[in-house]
Amino acid sequence: MKDLAKRKIVMGRSMQLGHCICNPKKPCPCDVFREKDLCPCAGEREDAPPGPVRLMDLVEYAGCASKIDAATLKRALHGLPFPDDPRVLIGAPAGDDAGVFEIAPDLALVQTVDVFSPSVDDPYTFGQIAAANSLSDIYAMGGRPITALSIVGFPSRAVSESVMREILRGGIDKMNEAGVPVIGGHSINDNELKAGFAVTGLIHPAKIAANAGARPGDALILTKPLGTGIVAFAAQIGRAPAGSLEAAARSMARLNDRAAKLMLESGARACTDVTGFGLVGHLSAMAAASKVDVELFGNEFPLLPGVWECLGNGILSGAVERNRESFGERLVADENVPPPLIDLCFDPQTSGGLLMAVPESAAAELLARLHAQGMAEAAVIGKVASAGSGGITLRYQGRMRLSAASTEYKKSPQAKETTNMDCCAHHHESDSPAAGENGGVAAIEQKFLDFLQAANAPGALDGKTKRAVAIALSVLARCEPCVNSHLKKAREEGFSQAEIDEAAWVAIAFGGSPTMVFYRGLRKS
Repeated sequence: MKDLAKRKIVMGRSMQLGHCICNPKKPCPCDVFREKDLCPCAGEREDAPPGPVRLMDLVEYAGCASKIDAATLKRALHGLPFPDDPRVLIGAPAGDDAGVFEIAPDLALVQTVDVFSPSVDDPYTFGQIAAANSLSDIYAMGGRPITALSIVGFPSRAVSESVMREILRGGIDKMNEAGVPVIGGHSINDNELKAGFAVTGLIHPAKIAANAGARPGDALILTKPLGTGIVAFAAQIGRAPAGSLEAAARSMARLNDRAAKLMLESGARACTDVTGFGLVGHLSAMAAASKVDVELFGNEFPLLPGVWECLGNGILSGAVERNRESFGERLVADENVPPPLIDLCFDPQTSGGLLMAVPESAAAELLARLHAQGMAEAAVIGKVASAGSGGITLRYQGRMRLSAASTEYKKSPQAKETTNMDCCAHHHESDSPAAGENGGVAAIEQKFLDFLQAANAPGALDGKTKRAVAIALSVLARCEPCVNSHLKKAREEGFSQAEIDEAAWVAIAFGGSPTMVFYRGLRKS
């Protein structure tokens, strides 16, 4: 609502100063006034556009990809005079998930703060993820969270306050689920939307699950699938495979409380949560603090639905490169490791899983208990190899492990539109005999389809190259359903018509005139 008398007073003051009083970088009258007849300095606001707001359209970096990279942060923190206080059991120099401050011989505070930009579009879900992510640092230390303070950066002149309310409602609901009261908070007018919480917990000083206790022979267990940064970036550019963002949101919003409880009961020696610095960043910090070297089993990584496809198509945020610059020297990959798998190791996670170093004798039982508690994606992804200085070796045995989430995705109605070899899987699926009718044939066919998927998954050749090969082979085979399927997917993946035609003409060069006539007919249809 416009108050013309108030506008006159405020604009008169601004014009006399030569600057808008709400934004000194702008003159008065500002561009908003000229274009929309609105004076933000006088409190006038444009009506919020109808329909839902896509939060990720409002930010440059999604989720924990918005964090400052580790190399820059290390330079900024170097030489700062952190106090040498004996009550600080774990402080900033340790680089752990949270700080720990002793207040009695049998009691300590564990404290953390975490703020980041949206990794999903829905405000309520973003609030839940922000809360789960902030609580995770307390759980990773083995602590019990007791209170939280909210932190919000919000573009109040550009987005309706109802969006901020939904973010806070989601965060408060998730905190209530964890039994943690939100007792206050702070907000700031900011051009880029961000939210998070400062969380305080309690812990016994002798029961801290620090990142420095891993020992040779320990198994490394990860409790959530990887790929949240990849999926969020794919969603920002309109390339997220069907169902992938929803699966990522469910994973990010899930609390790590049950995993932490089981971790403590299992006698885990060390723990960290995997967030913005990626798997390699957080694992290398644990390994360096523990003075050990570790091995990762790349084929055992649990993945979110659609992540392997995105990797094959080169869908990686810039934060992958920033993490690689910070931690790349700590990772050595075997020669047979597919390059996309290396990229995955640097993907920034948002509200990721707990990464635990567990005595090998306790690993199987802990994994079974995690699965029984609903964490079906939990997996042993590596081991502590030997004493060392924090090095990581990435190994690969030739085939990716499908997490429970990925298996559901593969079987979903959308899966045939998002797997690399979707044409053959689709056209055999309707004719497949049920296992109960003829288990032998069904099993053979399933193995063949699994082979097709493995053969066409990204590896030494990336996904785009394999898609071009698939187009050429489909044209050469003159398989109309296959060509139509691969052409559809190629266009969705950003192929130009010239690239498609060039792939087809490779086939025509081998197949001759009949192949050319076949392709021309399809191209015109």
